[in-house]
Amino acid sequence: MEYVVTGIGTDVGKTVVSAIVCKMLDADYWKPVQTGLREGSDAQTVGELIGTDRIHPSAYALHEPLSPHAAAELEGIEIHSSGLRIPTTNRPLVIEGAGGVHVPLNDRHTFLDLLQVWDVPVIVVSRNYLGSINHTLLTIELLQQRGIPVAGVVFNGAPTPSSERIILSYTKLPLLGRVPQLEAVNQAGIAAFADAWRESFHKKLFERHPLNLEIELKKRLLFDHKGHRHTA
Repeated sequence: MEYVVTGIGTDVGKTVVSAIVCKMLDADYWKPVQTGLREGSDAQTVGELIGTDRIHPSAYALHEPLSPHAAAELEGIEIHSSGLRIPTTNRPLVIEGAGGVHVPLNDRHTFLDLLQVWDVPVIVVSRNYLGSINHTLLTIELLQQRGIPVAGVVFNGAPTPSSERIILSYTKLPLLGRVPQLEAVNQAGIAAFADAWRESFHKKLFERHPLNLEIELKKRLLFDHKGHRHTA
């Protein structure tokens, strides 16, 4: 069981949501591309919040708090998609993205291209602010256009019922959870959210969006029962 936690932009709460989902699923954690290492890492934060060392090392750990392509360029590095293969584990795995889905990794690829190759269900984190409806709908539509199943939406920040209603109505995706505005984030808080989400999270994953079902059907039609791809 693998999930990617992505957001509608930067600083929308992906790391906190990743920690909650890791705690809830007793999962490993992986941040494939980490920037801003001078200020600490998301992997370190998640490890501290859930009290685990089941953290897979980032494939690229970059020092400046910039877009991956820019941070890599400053260090004379080019991020190669071939170096971003999902780690092997016998546990569930939560993968945290970098910024939004169209954050560039290099001059040719964005994180969205990586998601398409991985073919892992995505949890979209939406933070409530003016303009978030547009950013959330664009993110989800782009994922689905690329044939990437979206598991559902998590809202972060002060509740905005009208915005949340519109997003869920347009996308027909399940609401997987809410994270209110928090003054402090700690292990007890993460554990409380994990306990509160656990039952409904698994149930809502079966409330499949029609487009997700269509994507899955097309994939099944492309392969025979032995896993061989059909050709035209």
